[in-house]
Amino acid sequence: MADDKVRYRMAEEIAVVVMDDGKANAISAEVIDALHKCLDRAEREAKALVLTGRDQRLSGGFDLKVMTSSPDAVRDLVTAGAELMLRLYTFPRPVVVGCTGHALAAGAILLLAADTRIGARGDFKIGLNEVAIGLTLPIFALEMARDRLSKRHFTAAVTQGKIFDPDGAKDAGFLDAVAEPGALFDTAVAHARRLAPLPDPAFRNTKQRARAATVSLIRETLADDMTALTRVPVPRP
Repeated sequence: MADDKVRYRMAEEIAVVVMDDGKANAISAEVIDALHKCLDRAEREAKALVLTGRDQRLSGGFDLKVMTSSPDAVRDLVTAGAELMLRLYTFPRPVVVGCTGHALAAGAILLLAADTRIGARGDFKIGLNEVAIGLTLPIFALEMARDRLSKRHFTAAVTQGKIFDPDGAKDAGFLDAVAEPGALFDTAVAHARRLAPLPDPAFRNTKQRARAATVSLIRETLADDMTALTRVPVPRP
């Protein structure tokens, strides 16, 4: 059940969403639906949002069983994932991600979609590994990376599939800060509480204006890009 994999609670004025499937924290259609429901609640109830994962893993990306099935199934899942990332990217409340460990592929895109990203220090892998495993990076992910990543690291991170440790991910732009694992959650919540008083609609309007060009380009290309996925052979592990 999705409720077992995605949990929601309020910590005073902060909505806390925890992804924990006990495994890779794969992003499936079920998890996407559960996250949307959490965002619905957070928009009504909270002044800021903290999204985090299980110990040592934020997310390993889209559900591997789907991503190695049929092109149509890949298209449907990635399209739903793109809509989720766009919602996070334009969410009207501040979004803080506590990156508990590995964040690869769609897990790294979650970092690109957030406002503030705090990563746990450790032997963790963070990055867009699509090219390295034979997948073309979707335009929505590429454009979010163009917006959020350091220009110095963009080519290596996007077209060369370079994977970073947490300190390297901070330099590249996947993270804004690194904390000790035991302090990660409290640090993420502290950042959310710092951002929560930002007045509405000033925050939402400015955030949406700042990201409007990227959103517009993604919207213009999304349907054709997702259709193109059905014409690309699905790599097998």
